[in-house]
Amino acid sequence: MNNVNPPEPDVELADCIECGVCADLCPDVFEMTDAGYVRVIALRAYPRGCVDEAIKHCPADCIRWNPQAPAGEES
Repeated sequence: MNNVNPPEPDVELADCIECGVCADLCPDVFEMTDAGYVRVIALRAYPRGCVDEAIKHCPADCIRWNPQAPAGEES
């Protein structure tokens, strides 16, 4: 059985400048915490078009698609 989890967005917080562009463009996926950091909201699946727009417009180039390991296996 080849259960592969869908890809999810990943933010490299060390490179993030906390501008909020991702949260503005894709608020169902990204949110800014009270501390000013971006957080990826846990979803079963992520809207590719919306996340791709956030990736495209991120001035720090710190958002990527992170492919997931098959379900039940560690990467």
